[in-house]
Parts: sequence; C-alpha cells; structure tokens
Amino acid sequence: MANRYINKFYDPSDTTQVTLYTVPSDARAIVQNVQLVNESGSKTFKVFITDSSASTTYQVAYASISGPTTCNMAKGPLILEESDVLLLQTTDTTGITAAVSILEFDRT
Repeated sequence: MANRYINKFYDPSDTTQVTLYTVPSDARAIVQNVQLVNESGSKTFKVFITDSSASTTYQVAYASISGPTTCNMAKGPLILEESDVLLLQTTDTTGITAAVSILEFDRT
C-alpha cells in the first residue's frame, strides 16, 4: 500500500463547479485542508463531494468571505472513497485561489 501526499491548486476561470480531484478507482483519500485565499472584495465559495457509490453530489462547505483574507474550508478531514470527486465553486474568478492538501493511499 502506497501513501502519497498531493497538492491540488484552484485558480478558477469561470463560476461553475470545477472538478479538482478524482480518487483513483484503486485508492482512497483524505482531504486534510482546503486553504482559500480571497485577495479582495466579497465572494462566496463552496466545496462539494460527489459520492460515486450513490451518484450524488453533496455540498460540504460554504463561506461568504470578504478580502483580503485566508481561511480553511475543511474544518476536519474529508474522507473520499474510490472514484469520489472533489469539486470547488466560487461566485467570482478574480483574486481568489485555493490549495488543497490530500493524502492518497492505494491498495497496490
């Protein structure tokens, strides 16, 4: 079994839900941190997880933030199973970015 630490970065080009990470079919993952930076203005930011076994997308975090500010959207670990998807969405594409820290472990 291999453990890998992964960083994924979010720099939106539109305001729709963006797939940031999909768990490989032979792995599981723990999202440890969703570090959000808003440089200025007021924005809304949302985090979603698609549960592949239920074919359903759930909103797991929401913040209405004014900048400049930095916040962690994951208030605790988010456990992702095989083929689950992590999605992010914001109401504005200017001056907002995120870095996501993930621990991925597979069964190979």
